[in-house]
Amino acid sequence: MIALLACFDLSTLVSIAVLLSDLKKSRGNHLNLNWYFVFFFTSGFCSVLYELVWLRLAMAQFGVTTAMVSIVLSVFMAGLGIGSWASGRWLGRSSRAHTFPALRLYATVELLIGVSGVLVPYGLLWGRSVLERGGTSSSLAYYWSAGSWVAITLLPGCFLMGATVPVGMQAIRQTLPAETSRSFSYLYMANVGGAVFATMIPLFLIELFGFHMTLKIGALCNSTIAIFAFALSRNFSQTSSPPSERSPSYANQTEGSVSILTLLFLSGLTCMGMEVVWVRSYTPYFGTVVYAFASILGVYLLATFIGSVMYRSWSSRWSEENPVIWTVLACCALLPLFAANPEIGFHRMDRLLLGVTPFTGLLGFLTPMLVDRYSRGDPRKAGFAYAINVAGCILGPLLAGFALLPFLSERWALVVLTLPWLVVGLAPFRSPKLAVAWRSVSFALFTMAALLIFFGKGYEEAYAQKKVLRDQTATVIATGTGVNKQLLVNGFGMTNLTPITKVMAHLPLAFLNRPPQNALVICFGMGTTFRSLRSWGIPVTAVELVPSVPRLFSYYHSDGDEILRSPLSHIVIDDGRRYLERTTEQYDVITIDPPPPLKAAASSLLYSEQFYAVTRRRLRPGGILQQWLPVLPDTDAVDVAAVTRSLRNSFPYLRAFHDEFGIHYLGSDQALSDLTAEQLLQRMPSTAVSDLAEWDVTSNEGALDAAEDRLSDLLRGELNVDQLIAASPETPALTDDRPINEYYVVRRWQGRDGGPVRENASRN
Repeated sequence: MIALLACFDLSTLVSIAVLLSDLKKSRGNHLNLNWYFVFFFTSGFCSVLYELVWLRLAMAQFGVTTAMVSIVLSVFMAGLGIGSWASGRWLGRSSRAHTFPALRLYATVELLIGVSGVLVPYGLLWGRSVLERGGTSSSLAYYWSAGSWVAITLLPGCFLMGATVPVGMQAIRQTLPAETSRSFSYLYMANVGGAVFATMIPLFLIELFGFHMTLKIGALCNSTIAIFAFALSRNFSQTSSPPSERSPSYANQTEGSVSILTLLFLSGLTCMGMEVVWVRSYTPYFGTVVYAFASILGVYLLATFIGSVMYRSWSSRWSEENPVIWTVLACCALLPLFAANPEIGFHRMDRLLLGVTPFTGLLGFLTPMLVDRYSRGDPRKAGFAYAINVAGCILGPLLAGFALLPFLSERWALVVLTLPWLVVGLAPFRSPKLAVAWRSVSFALFTMAALLIFFGKGYEEAYAQKKVLRDQTATVIATGTGVNKQLLVNGFGMTNLTPITKVMAHLPLAFLNRPPQNALVICFGMGTTFRSLRSWGIPVTAVELVPSVPRLFSYYHSDGDEILRSPLSHIVIDDGRRYLERTTEQYDVITIDPPPPLKAAASSLLYSEQFYAVTRRRLRPGGILQQWLPVLPDTDAVDVAAVTRSLRNSFPYLRAFHDEFGIHYLGSDQALSDLTAEQLLQRMPSTAVSDLAEWDVTSNEGALDAAEDRLSDLLRGELNVDQLIAASPETPALTDDRPINEYYVVRRWQGRDGGPVRENASRN
């Protein structure tokens, strides 16, 4: 990994050295177009870096909910669109804009983007503290308040990012007028090229330096752009003409402008909407780690970049596309129906490449073509056209996430999003000049599209017996029979029926040095831990992120509906951490079982020191936090040391017990008594003992012995907390800024993962 970063840095330095040489040789001459490529490549890299980090920091402050993610992404895209439109409009109307060096303006914009990149985290942190002091308890009111704060914090930086393209086009008009007519596509190509690198390089930076330092690296890149752009603005002559002297190609009316804008809106709408569908469709094959999502985004952007490069080559010789290309686009949009079919034994990368690259590659060709055709190099028109495209990008995910996927399968949601392109794909049949052969090709493509629609299959169809529920957050599948039942969220297995989830409830309650008054469980899952907590006859609150998950409770437990009807049962659909931050309730026990795997994206927000600090505030004196940590073959000592250290730093008293699949941590502000299994059982009501032994015996007669055996095995498996940390002594505590469990590629490549956990931990 270090070698890769070194090569990347070396290539960057070589490029800069070459351009510096060009700067010295060309003083007073027209600017080399390569400078603009470097500027917008780097700017595109920084923009995606900021988007990824800002989104994650906003999730840490305001919750990992679909609504919050939608708010952040919508604000980001809205800022780009408004910035593009407003800057293009100003450049078209201001007489000063045609005399002032646009490169100098561009340098200022990039510098301000870098400043905003560093300041946004502080704005988000301040916003959370303001909302906490405000005591907002209503989810709706919280979303409105948090969404407004996110908008105020993110919009200035996003506005500036959107402004870079029209300003860059104006700079090209002033310094390289011969390149004006295709300037948008050139900057678009460079921008997307940088974005491709930003799907992976920031992940390595986050692992090595953390979120805040990664933002500072992005700001340094923006500042470097600003320095070079400002220097160039002083050394190169301008050839701008005033508005009245512009060539006829910048006329106010563009032929077919309405249809072009419609197509640009549809390209943004459908592509971003399909991206939401792709994530759900490919999660069963790629999993839920950050690198899986980066792979999907990276393939999407790489194909877009290749398409834009092909357009640049094509547009130097041609000016009008074959209308059959729109039929091809419609057919390609449906390829995921084939590529993600569970009955076809593709490798996961083959599925992704086949399903995503043809469609996004074509859009990478067509989008800059449409903007070039509409604007003809005019920054005002390009800014407006790009804003229309961004408006579609905003609406697309909202349409897919809130209007389609809660009611339709991924298969039919994709078909609905493809319908506009099927209509546009009729273009060859409306073209009187098109040869019969091309019409035949178009007809064949429509036939292929029909076959993909009616014979495509989604992931849930791989299960004969199932119950499927959908909502704006996920597609949830309950499947299996007896003790072999499974819970899958977006096709990824969450949990199964196991006594381990019962222990998560009974162990902390039995260690409590007083009769419990209530309990909280974060992450509902199959509801087994919630059900076991309720067996103590106390009020229990369960917080679950996915609305459909608790609705399947009765699928796994026959008494589920009865338990939910009890006035002692309370289900909250929310992000668990956000719930703890805004509730005023105090609990005797809080038990947490984050969704697997340990390396899942955003999982660190339920393992970090900041999360445990919030948890302590919601525990009564002497209350106990129970944290279960899955320990599987791919779990390394670094992850366990990071989580253990964050718990040790947060709770004065900490004990750890391992079972066959993981570690049970018990943390408290008071010492935990050294009790035997028999003593723990004496603290448990008979209903709780029966619940603990439910799947170990066939009758109540042996329940006490079975429960004692299970607790005895657990107590014998107590781990030395200090040795769990000592297995990787250099590993810092897991924090919101350093999510060590989620970002792990560099240390694995370097062999610094510490080895298997159980070889490094000894018992007391």
